[in-house]
Amino acid sequence: MSNYKNNSLEWYLVMRFLLIAAVILGLSWLLLLQFSWSSWDSAIILGVIASVQLWLMSHWFKKIISAFDRGLLHLESVQAEDYNQFAKSDFAHGQVAKFHAQLKQLSLYLANQKSRYDQHVFLVYQLIDQLDTPILVFNKNNKLSYANGAFSQLYAQPWQMYRNASPKLLGLVQHENRWSLAEKEQQWQVSQSQFIDDGETHQLLVFTNIETALRDSQQAAWHQIIRVMSHEIRNSLTPVSSLAEGLATRAEKPRDKQALDLISERCHHLQDFVSRYSSLSQQFNLNPSHVEIQSLKQRLTGLFNQHTLIIESSNIQWLWADQTFIEQVLINLIKNAIEASATTITLHFSQHQSKAHITLTDNGHGFANLDNLFVPLFTTKPEGQGIGLSFCRNIITQHNGQIELTNNSDHGVTVAITLPIKT
Repeated sequence: MSNYKNNSLEWYLVMRFLLIAAVILGLSWLLLLQFSWSSWDSAIILGVIASVQLWLMSHWFKKIISAFDRGLLHLESVQAEDYNQFAKSDFAHGQVAKFHAQLKQLSLYLANQKSRYDQHVFLVYQLIDQLDTPILVFNKNNKLSYANGAFSQLYAQPWQMYRNASPKLLGLVQHENRWSLAEKEQQWQVSQSQFIDDGETHQLLVFTNIETALRDSQQAAWHQIIRVMSHEIRNSLTPVSSLAEGLATRAEKPRDKQALDLISERCHHLQDFVSRYSSLSQQFNLNPSHVEIQSLKQRLTGLFNQHTLIIESSNIQWLWADQTFIEQVLINLIKNAIEASATTITLHFSQHQSKAHITLTDNGHGFANLDNLFVPLFTTKPEGQGIGLSFCRNIITQHNGQIELTNNSDHGVTVAITLPIKT
């Protein structure tokens, strides 16, 4: 009895059973006084009655407490998210049976909720894998537990190499609930969120490339300017061209006719010029397919057979791209190298993880200004129009790829193109 505390069910039952036993023994003793039995016989009878009471009351006590113990075990299973364990009641009817039935219904409801929640979490991880922006997941111990394929954009290695790494090891700094990437703070913006998986809170860090957003904004502004200029120029050129052609047919003097023909010719040239610039902002209808590297190599070699063009490939046989447009991009880049006085041009195809890498290296004179290479209308060539590289980046971007140009340490330029590979 020392194990039972006051105001507990056990204490309540023990005290009531003892009171009932005392009443029964008292009544039995009064009844025995009516008979002329010896004290020894009366004591034996009272002992037998007390023993039977003790056995019955102990049995009842255990059965009552057992109903609650089973319920407690059921709740502990629920707490451990094991919803397949059910407590069986000793009573087929009544409040105890109803209590256990309600516990079973609770387990079935929570099992259904957990199944739906697990599906949601699974969808979250699937969505993370599909996104091209780096996403990192940290568990409750603040260790890296998962990341998507875009992780390599930050650390140039698969995330599995950094499994269980701390934010500090990854160069992540938290200040007033805001995360930043110490070495690349000017390039990446970090957004934070949370979700629960297996009952544990996980941190979700989403990285946004600020440079890409700014570049897209700048490109959109340039494209808007080009659209407005193209519209106004076309509206002005059409009547001028028509008027010049009409006057040329009625001109009597050869000099006048020659002048009007020149005006008409320059109008057509300017209209063609405007049409070419409009392609910078055009959203092309791409038809990606498997483009064989060997076939691409043969076509490029045939086009530039007068120049030293070395085409190599390693651990890759095809690209997933629109054949016409990707070929035009490579042609533009090779022509740029030739116009930069390159005597040797090397084109290398390779595959790393889920990306195809195209690297073009030349030994020309390089670029004097790398900052404005992709700005429409910007050119360093005397006869250039500032279309080629902008067109190339437009095509690569629409392939969900990336293109970068860097000057080599000695001579020439290296162009690095990254394209996704269809799995």
